[in-house]
Amino acid sequence: MTAVLEGVRVLDFGRYIAGPWCGAVLADLGAEVIRIEKVSGSEDRFLMPITPQEDGASYMQMNRNKLGMTLNPMRDEGREIVRKLVATADVVVANLPPPGLKAMGLDYESLKAVKPDIILTTVTAFGTGGPSSDRVGFDGVAQALSGAMYLSGPPGHPTKTIANFVDFGTALSSAIGTLAALMHRKQTGEGQHVEGSLLGTSIAFMAANLIEQSAIQVNRISSWNRSQGSGPADTFATRDGWILVQCVGGPLFRRWCELMGEEALLDDPRFATDQARGDNGEELSERMAAWCAERTNEEALRELDEARIPAGEVYSPQQALDDAHIQAMGFLKNVDYPGLPEGKGAFVSDTPVRFSTIKSGVHRRAPTLGEHTDAILKELGYSETDIAGLREQRVV
Repeated sequence: MTAVLEGVRVLDFGRYIAGPWCGAVLADLGAEVIRIEKVSGSEDRFLMPITPQEDGASYMQMNRNKLGMTLNPMRDEGREIVRKLVATADVVVANLPPPGLKAMGLDYESLKAVKPDIILTTVTAFGTGGPSSDRVGFDGVAQALSGAMYLSGPPGHPTKTIANFVDFGTALSSAIGTLAALMHRKQTGEGQHVEGSLLGTSIAFMAANLIEQSAIQVNRISSWNRSQGSGPADTFATRDGWILVQCVGGPLFRRWCELMGEEALLDDPRFATDQARGDNGEELSERMAAWCAERTNEEALRELDEARIPAGEVYSPQQALDDAHIQAMGFLKNVDYPGLPEGKGAFVSDTPVRFSTIKSGVHRRAPTLGEHTDAILKELGYSETDIAGLREQRVV
């Protein structure tokens, strides 16, 4: 199998999730991705530390398959290294504010002056061109502004998801945009500035709710885990845990009624459509809750599976790691990392899509701090003496 992005070099100046995960997806597809971070280590390296040197779980996930170098691009010597790197690159990824990009020589005009066909992929919190463009923000801010938090959690208690879906969604969209830009360059020879934003992603993910509100002003409020557009769709306590059940569509509702012995509900106008079942979902959830309360997780899920009704146990993180199907599918790859016990490395997620003939996936652990700095600088023409001087000056 071949790697579709083999021969493509990406300079990753990203931080936290949106930029680095975009770079990781490109690395999964075969690109050579160089993570460039502060000389002392960038802040995102140390989130959720799991090693003696305090390298973090998030860092290991976002930066597997990459080479790593340290660099201070605010120094004259650092900016010269940036220019030499850009001359060898195809793509630059950065989720930094525009003033920061310009100060480091990473704005699109500066990059084009070095390499006219360069592709710059940037991520900001709010996008460029609006009154909030200069504000800073993270995933949770975008969730709040899109209405996602308002419609999540218990009524009256807006709730952010623990998974940073806005960051990851923005990263994936930016990776798709980068792939499109690479195709465009192959066709025309022209570079591109690809722009993603956290708020744009969150708005896109919430679009159905926003369309509904703009069209009919339904003014929904949170119903916690209960769906407002179908039913029964909710979380339910059993005798020994919790499960989630989702009935969407007439055939599934019919099977649920037959399982419950509630065939009379099929002729009840309150439950005639998905939306009607969502509008009257509280009654359906009450019926389902009573059924689940009489059963264990295993018993409830067995009967629901036999009826072909989508349902799943509400897992803890450890239960997810222990699940036989997750293990059999290889969704997580055990990657050794310095400082972790041998054979008990970081379980990083593999590429979330699979191909029949394209090579992809996790093939290298995340780099330790500055692990490949010397090798990359030597490739650019720096001698060992030059590199020693740069280290002494804290340029690298």
